[in-house]
Amino acid sequence: MRKIIHIDMDAFFASVEQRDNPDLRGKPVAVGFDGPRGVVSTASYEARTYGVRSAMSMAQAKRRCPQLIVVSSHFDRYKEVSRQVHAVFHEYTDLVEPISLDEAFLDVTENKKGIELAVDIAKEIKQKIFERTSLTASAGVSYNKLLAKIASDMRKPNGIFTVHPERALDFIGRLPVEKLWGVGPKTARRMHDMGVFTGEQLRQISRSHLVQVFGKMGNVYYDFSRGIDNRPVIVEYERKSVGCERTFLEDLHIESKIIIELYHVTLELVERIKKNDFKGRTLTLKLKWDATTQITRSLTQEKVLRTKDDILPLAKQLLKDTEYHDHPIRLMGLSVSSPDSNDKYEQSRPKWIEGLLPFKR
Repeated sequence: MRKIIHIDMDAFFASVEQRDNPDLRGKPVAVGFDGPRGVVSTASYEARTYGVRSAMSMAQAKRRCPQLIVVSSHFDRYKEVSRQVHAVFHEYTDLVEPISLDEAFLDVTENKKGIELAVDIAKEIKQKIFERTSLTASAGVSYNKLLAKIASDMRKPNGIFTVHPERALDFIGRLPVEKLWGVGPKTARRMHDMGVFTGEQLRQISRSHLVQVFGKMGNVYYDFSRGIDNRPVIVEYERKSVGCERTFLEDLHIESKIIIELYHVTLELVERIKKNDFKGRTLTLKLKWDATTQITRSLTQEKVLRTKDDILPLAKQLLKDTEYHDHPIRLMGLSVSSPDSNDKYEQSRPKWIEGLLPFKR
């Protein structure tokens, strides 16, 4: 039986800011861009009591918490702390799968310390992280990644939760389907329409019916509802895409300005392709008209897309295939991917890569 630990730093960015600035301790803090199009990157637990959450617009966050303190991001500082945290992980195992700066999976089935119980390893890791960084982390322990990930959310902040194999089915049965990996809002609504709200109810649906409704993800949901997740802890991921995006302080509606911004996003994408030595042949354009409406358009070429001359004409072609004349543009993004990277299950897996990052003007 495998022994998997999921470590998740508690309110990481906000906690680093509170640690480094004593005036912020005990106060509601949001890390992000403080502007009309700003989005909360991380909220402190003091802010969360007011309903402030990650990915919420900063304007909405301020309405919910008028005394909210907004702090700009300091990614170099977060990366340095992340390196300290990951150094602790590697004292116990080299099978470490980073998910982001603040979380990772560890396979401690065979560990460097020879510790029998994974929960004891999790306790030691949490203690060492606190001693070296003055920050807390939450840990989930189980026999696969699905359950370890869910478990790490059960006793936040600064908690440990273990899902034992003999209790896994009961544990999953009580969970809302939204807690299962790969079940987003749209999928959850479809499941609700089927009368499926919990893991136990999902378990009653046949594999063939789930595949009929959800495609090959139906196989995943069938397995997950039974506590089956055979994905290994992967030390390195093959990069599937490189992208960038910009969120504008004012919506773009003048065509000349839209083309200029498309040009700048293209140049930024070219730089990222060069930096990562990435080889992809599918270009995807992403546009947001407002807070809820987003569209994407893609084209695949026979040659690898590397330069401005490769990408800009295709980007303009994709833009023409949208209704951008009728909708002011709030956000614009471009990405290049491998033609075989459009698998939904593959996309649902967390990846240790730089994704589409908001660019504030």
